[in-house]
Amino acid sequence: AARSRLVALYPVDVIKLVTIPHGAIAPTPSMAQDPSGPPPDLLTWGLLGPGKGIEHVIDALEVLLGEGIRPRYTVSGVTHPNVLVREGDVYRDGLIARVRKAGLADSVTFDDTYRSVAELPRFVATASAVVLPYDSRDQVTSGVLVDAITAARPVSATAFPHAIEMLSTGAGIVVPHDDLAALADAVRVVVTRPAERAAMEAEARRIAPSLLWSGVAQRYLDLCAQLAPMMSVAR
Repeated sequence: AARSRLVALYPVDVIKLVTIPHGAIAPTPSMAQDPSGPPPDLLTWGLLGPGKGIEHVIDALEVLLGEGIRPRYTVSGVTHPNVLVREGDVYRDGLIARVRKAGLADSVTFDDTYRSVAELPRFVATASAVVLPYDSRDQVTSGVLVDAITAARPVSATAFPHAIEMLSTGAGIVVPHDDLAALADAVRVVVTRPAERAAMEAEARRIAPSLLWSGVAQRYLDLCAQLAPMMSVAR
């Protein structure tokens, strides 16, 4: 998607254009989920601010609550510094109020703990599924999405370009923007259908090795090796 948009918007020589994907830190093996145990944990993480779409997940959980389905949902991250300067914690406070109004105070947790690069994969691996409900229809790369896949976590995401590409083979579920029923159904699948969740995990594990930073670095090295002789001739 990034390549297509670059070519469409700018006079780029496509012969000189090489696309290398976003990388991810090494995954941490997660514990197998017990289908007979408590409801799976859902996770969204990253800097908070308008456009993250957390409110859509809260609304979807309210729908599921009416069906007697009550998964635990963790929203991890602090308010984006730029948003904090402009608006303070208005977005976060609004989400907390929305959770209380929906009767989900016991199910939804807001976690502002800072985690290092080494700690983050272990944290992500504790979740059963990741939800990325972004409002953006233009996002062509998401580090959170790549990290979720390399941690073998099933992903439910709105149809931003990177999610459409990364989840097309079955590592997760893509839902239309502004479709509460579809988002609730996607969450319902990962919560109540362990076989489908396991299939998503297996597909995530299959594609994860190609996304690690070590592999991405090798692609840069290979490109440099191809270009070096050309650079010598140019000089």
